[in-house]
Amino acid sequence: MPSTAITEVWNGPGRRDGDLTTVVPHHNGLHPSPSRAAFEHWYFDAQLDSGHVVVGFLTKRRPEDLPWARPWVELIVYTPDGGRRQVAKRYPHSATSFSAAACDVRIGDNSARSEFPADGLPIHQVRLAEDGVAFELTFENETPSWMPGKGETRFGDGETFGWVVGAPRARVHGTLEIDGETLSVTGRGYADHNWGVGDMKRIIDRWHWGRLYTDEYSLLYANVLTQPQRGGHAIAPLMLARGGEVVLSTGETVLTEGPKRYDAIAGREFPEWIELRVPDQLELRLTVQKVIHAQDLLDDVPIARSRLLRLLLHRVIGHPAYFRFQSCFELTVHNGNAAERQVGTTLHELVALR
Repeated sequence: MPSTAITEVWNGPGRRDGDLTTVVPHHNGLHPSPSRAAFEHWYFDAQLDSGHVVVGFLTKRRPEDLPWARPWVELIVYTPDGGRRQVAKRYPHSATSFSAAACDVRIGDNSARSEFPADGLPIHQVRLAEDGVAFELTFENETPSWMPGKGETRFGDGETFGWVVGAPRARVHGTLEIDGETLSVTGRGYADHNWGVGDMKRIIDRWHWGRLYTDEYSLLYANVLTQPQRGGHAIAPLMLARGGEVVLSTGETVLTEGPKRYDAIAGREFPEWIELRVPDQLELRLTVQKVIHAQDLLDDVPIARSRLLRLLLHRVIGHPAYFRFQSCFELTVHNGNAAERQVGTTLHELVALR
């Protein structure tokens, strides 16, 4: 019988941070583990003024990989005309390096590293280039790095999941190259880092993840639901910053999903809107305008390309799927007796593992 024990390591009181953990360089570095089930990756994305959205992963091992799987990189570019370019490549362990002291990662000729000016916030330098797609970008933090509580959620049986956000909000500049055409670009970016031990698809049912920015506020959230046999527990960290100061760090977020709509590409439904509420603090509604990326995750499993085997797998494990949405948002922040309302558009994700 799997354990339903879950420990969220908030600083308190309750499931929130009265005092924030100061994120130091090693929090964003490698978390060494002797376990063959250890996983870890660094993630970067940027919405560019050119209309492109770029996403990059540098992965030591992902949770669903075999224990001896090779590290890999993935690049995704969403183009202004609605297209998508996506490439990935694995490298031998001998062509990689990972520092435990700070974010300093190399996979082949791809790299990400952090700098820490004495009089300022962190800076990340990211270079990714594969199969005709390349971006070389500098992320200059506009808000401090953040992590919820001590950064880890601990499940029973020694399984863990960690999250630190190296750049909750950053100015971005650099170059984007697609098939030999190079653009000088600027924009706004984000960077985070996950690590842990265990088979997350045996623990997690689904998660929502996203963020938004206005001139005054930055908000990011994750809402992770464990599988019924793991207690159906909602892990719901949220960060709100006003200007360059984090003013709310909490796990006391309540998520509500709206009516469902079917997507034929992913082979399952998604909610037309979601609402997040932190009692007496804020309310946020995200209303889906467009599905910009939908995927049946069984597409990544070679044996599932057989129609009969796919039908069997759907019956046994469900319909795992990935969605990236473009949504309009309405955010209400309560400050004493006053309420501030902010509106805009943003991108966010839903991953359903069963």
